[in-house]
Amino acid sequence: MTDSSPSSVFSLHDADPQPGLILNVTGSVLMGNRACDTLRQNANLASSVGLLPVNFMALIKSALEQDRAIENVESRIPVNASERILIWSFIPDSGSSRVLARARDATEEVLGREEATRSNRLYRLITENTTDLISRHAPGGHFIDATPASWRLLGYWPEELRGKPLDQILRGNNVAQKLAETRNRLRDDGYATMTVEINHRDGSRRWFEIASRAIRETYTGAVIEVVSVSRDITARVESEENSRRLADELAHTARLATLGEFASSIAHEMNQPLATIVNFASASQRYLKSARTNPECLDRVDDGLQKIVHHANRASEVIKRLRAFLRKGHKRTAPIALNDVVTNVTRLCQGEAEKNQVRIYERLARRAPVITADPVLLEQVLINLIRNGIEANTEARDDEASPSPSRIVITTCVNDQDETLIEVIDEGPGLDEQSIRQMFQPFYTSKPQGLGLGLSMSRSIIEGFGGFLDARPAKTGGLSLICRFPASQGQKHRTTTTEIQPDD
Repeated sequence: MTDSSPSSVFSLHDADPQPGLILNVTGSVLMGNRACDTLRQNANLASSVGLLPVNFMALIKSALEQDRAIENVESRIPVNASERILIWSFIPDSGSSRVLARARDATEEVLGREEATRSNRLYRLITENTTDLISRHAPGGHFIDATPASWRLLGYWPEELRGKPLDQILRGNNVAQKLAETRNRLRDDGYATMTVEINHRDGSRRWFEIASRAIRETYTGAVIEVVSVSRDITARVESEENSRRLADELAHTARLATLGEFASSIAHEMNQPLATIVNFASASQRYLKSARTNPECLDRVDDGLQKIVHHANRASEVIKRLRAFLRKGHKRTAPIALNDVVTNVTRLCQGEAEKNQVRIYERLARRAPVITADPVLLEQVLINLIRNGIEANTEARDDEASPSPSRIVITTCVNDQDETLIEVIDEGPGLDEQSIRQMFQPFYTSKPQGLGLGLSMSRSIIEGFGGFLDARPAKTGGLSLICRFPASQGQKHRTTTTEIQPDD
């Protein structure tokens, strides 16, 4: 390309890998190098001017008028379905009114910077708006940094936390011990979680769930930093506690309802010792009147008083058993002998069973299995299962118009898998597979007056003890309801069973 205007101090070389142009005051291209021409062809441009920034005319004018170079001006050119980013410098030559426009390919640099900016913006957006506290700690537990959520969760701004030890900020019962355990797990496993109750700076109590991960040095593997995410779970803990309280209330209400339905059974069980006490007291009075003339009567009076004490204690045990069954409060788990629980429940249900012409048989393990559970709640479950069996037997007898008594069998044993089992078998009409699958669902019932909560609640109670309640068809044609407790709950040995006939 030739030009008759005054000579310029600029020159271009085809060996230069960076695009270069010589421009006059009107923006016309006077000369371009091979790199510029190659880039124009790849970008499918008719003129090399298309490679320049959109405001190149103003840049030329400013460079010439101010007699200074203008640098770092960006232009973006689409090349082969991608984008090339050029950074231009405009260098003036006032003597010849020409400008050297020289570019460098800064695509990777600019895109990397933009990606870093986007990542930083996203990071700040997340950390500044997350409701969880994200914090960094030194291996010893001192705060390095924290997100602004620290003000809401702890009552401290991030600037206040830096350099402070964890045990100074997280204060509460057993917090120091849990922090020490967490540091050990981070050292050994690299990850740890803990749930603690702490004091907020304003004095309120908060429950926190904290998950931490260790950052290790590449070569030595030593922990050089810990990143933690802390979440306030106070509302969840209070909700769970409220749910437990409501469950206790519901269970207590169910026990009260059961007591009302057991009124005749309780009256029958109390009437027997009280009537016996009256009989022995009357007999003792008669013997006392004859004691002056017949001293041997005093021996009979002593025997009568002993029997009165025995039956009074029996009546007292009935009252204690009822009070224990009706007591209200949190679940109290302890090791309990299943045979004793089954015997107590059988006595409670005996009156209702006799009224419905049902005989309850116990087949108890000779060496009584022991599990860890709340005896009152376990009694409530067994009472519910027995009463369901009584209703099923009554329904089957009404359908068959049979006058003979039916049976309910309660079995305790330990099976080959060391599972402790309590099985209640009735002689009712039984259920099909579909009904067995649905019977433990809340509010499902086949009874016209039923609520459908008894079996659902019973399964929840058994699961709370680490066991499981299930049902299957029985060989008697009725239903077999099985409370199954894992080996860790029961004894580690097999047991034989002894059949006990119902009380007459």
